Amino acid sequence: MTVTYSSYLKLDQLLSLQEPRPGVLEHDETLFVVIHQIYELWFKEVLHELDFLQRMLRSNDTPLAAATLKRILTILKTLVAQIDVLETMTPLNFLTFRDRLESGSGFQSHQFREIEFVLGKKGRPSFERYPEGSAHRKSVEARFAQPTLWDAFLHYLNANGYTVPAALLGRDVTLPVEPSPDVQRLLIDVYRKNPTVAQIAERLVDLDEGFMEWRYRHVKMVQRTIGTKAGTGGSAGAEYLLKTLNQSAFPDLWAIRSEL
Repeated sequence: MTVTYSSYLKLDQLLSLQEPRPGVLEHDETLFVVIHQIYELWFKEVLHELDFLQRMLRSNDTPLAAATLKRILTILKTLVAQIDVLETMTPLNFLTFRDRLESGSGFQSHQFREIEFVLGKKGRPSFERYPEGSAHRKSVEARFAQPTLWDAFLHYLNANGYTVPAALLGRDVTLPVEPSPDVQRLLIDVYRKNPTVAQIAERLVDLDEGFMEWRYRHVKMVQRTIGTKAGTGGSAGAEYLLKTLNQSAFPDLWAIRSEL
């Protein structure tokens, strides 16, 4: 059978997925569903690129690592821009179908939880909200047990002649990334003497800042849509999201700014 544009992209299946529940969707509900489905597709791609980035860092392939970081950063800009589209929906528009979400909440996105784990934001309660034995629980648990992007960067530093303490290279990767004065001393030397490695470090700062920007835009969108109401699915809504702002994934890269 000849491959066509439609068959290659499975368009018939894709375009039939905007009906999460039986019945006619409210006008703005279609936008809401499409935007969030697109987010999940981009999350899938971001995870794909983050996995590749870690392999490139561990193999000390600076050009490919830099190119992959550029791609991820460009995707992040798209994720932020989608909020502009979502904000064309007024609070009253959202209320026309909010009850249809029942217990559904973006808080339950297992792919976003996996991205957080790759970035080092690890915590056991983050995967215990998924049913035991479920596919989502297994995928999140697997990410929880894997090294983070920061661990790959430490190996990259080590491969470039910067002696990272063995305790950090072999750390318990299920724990959150913590600041390290030893790593900060190495990074200061990198920034002063090695522009090639420093460029990778700066792109990681861009990545961290990009996710902070997305979180900020997301929380403001939630505030203008539902104010201080509880979120769907029993989440705390904007109150919870506010707590996630300004939490850096790579604290050492921020700590050295005042020492350069």
